[in-house]
Amino acid sequence: MNFNPTRDWVVLPIPHKKVTDSGILLSDEAASSLKSNILEALKVGPECKQVKEGDTVYVHPHTEGVIIEVDGTQYVMVNEFMLLGVISK
Repeated sequence: MNFNPTRDWVVLPIPHKKVTDSGILLSDEAASSLKSNILEALKVGPECKQVKEGDTVYVHPHTEGVIIEVDGTQYVMVNEFMLLGVISK
């Protein structure tokens, strides 16, 4: 992926692609699309302290994400504090 997030943002794959025309997940859509999802952190910002690229994370059920498109593929970005934890392999 030709994209590096800033600060404490984490890039995740999109489990469901229900977004507004402007590319933002609505709060109820975000909750339903990210609820109980275990996802791989594809990229992490330089200020992330507990999540590393490639970690498997559990996403908070009320997470609102921002949709980005990189090289024709859509991803969701969330702040690190919205992740509940890293799952050991």
